[in-house]
Amino acid sequence: MTETRDLVERSLDRLEAHLVAERFRGYDPYDALCSPLFRLPLLRSARWPRLTAQQALKRLPYNVRPLLGVPKGYNPVTLAFVLEASAYRAQVDAERAEVHRTRAVACVAELACLRSPGWSGDCWGYPFDWEARHGRVPAGTPTIVATGIVANALFVAYRLLGLERAFEMCKSAARFVLEDLPRTVEDGTFCWGYYASDTERVLNATMKGARLCAQIYSVTGDAAFLEPAAQTAEYVARHQREDGSWPYAVGDARQWADNFHTAYVLDAFDSYERCTGDDRFQSAKERGWQYYRDQFFLDDRIPRYYPEKTYPIDATACAQSLLTLCRFGDVETASRVADWTIGNMQCADGHFAYQVRRRRVVSIPYVRWSSAYMYAGLSKLTSVLADGTERV
Repeated sequence: MTETRDLVERSLDRLEAHLVAERFRGYDPYDALCSPLFRLPLLRSARWPRLTAQQALKRLPYNVRPLLGVPKGYNPVTLAFVLEASAYRAQVDAERAEVHRTRAVACVAELACLRSPGWSGDCWGYPFDWEARHGRVPAGTPTIVATGIVANALFVAYRLLGLERAFEMCKSAARFVLEDLPRTVEDGTFCWGYYASDTERVLNATMKGARLCAQIYSVTGDAAFLEPAAQTAEYVARHQREDGSWPYAVGDARQWADNFHTAYVLDAFDSYERCTGDDRFQSAKERGWQYYRDQFFLDDRIPRYYPEKTYPIDATACAQSLLTLCRFGDVETASRVADWTIGNMQCADGHFAYQVRRRRVVSIPYVRWSSAYMYAGLSKLTSVLADGTERV
């Protein structure tokens, strides 16, 4: 394990240098609509050209964004991953603990500046228009996913570094989830919408809301946060399939199960249980974990995107695998995943490639999707390797 830790720490140093040099700014798989072309009258509201352009840029193996005038974005989720990583590294990197703590404090301040205004509580969205198959989400629109990822990082910073401002922002974010997001009710349970005008039933998204409320309950003991967390977790547990998987969404065609969305659900269930002491969903969690481990790892080291389908090997799947494997105590597999990912996806300048496809590596430097996420995943692993403790 010492050899693995040394490898991971060297990788982290290179990755951190890249992220700092870029000032935590960069491209995103979904940022095509930031091109000035989509401010032209004919393209500003044309759904199919916008959707096609977004999907085309996401799939291209080459980065044409500079040619299209797409700027490097400043994404609150990127900062959330850096915040989470900094909290982990501050616990185990004694020589640079103060550097990591200072960066964490700065990330909290920046996240406060990047909040979406006009809602009941703190909340965050993405800095680009997003043309989805099920609706249009303008830049800055707060979503339960972006808010849930940011709030989780804030909670980690509060738990590990004692940053009171981070917890106050978490608590405020819970008000956004509780008061501004619609609910689809089903037999005493419910599912939160993805954003304020949405009624899609996306299971991993709603579990992020449950996790946030459970985290606030763990500090305040306020039952007003426990009840909705329990009702939402019950909703998701009821929609688990017999094989242990969860569909991405309920009530529409998105019935697939993939690596990182499954991992989101598992992490949220585990966090809910730890924060509330409520173990009624332990069976669902254990069946989901077994499905995840059986289906999403080739040779116990290469994260698959879909069950029994190796390609594409995706940076987000690799990064989230590290977080989830560590959370569930499978540090040996996490170490093998880290070794493979560093050896096959880290580029010369320290950033991580987007995907390994069947015939090529797509090395476009996506900061939120790839590099910042890997920074969080590898930092989690090195903190666990240091003393075997899964801290949050």
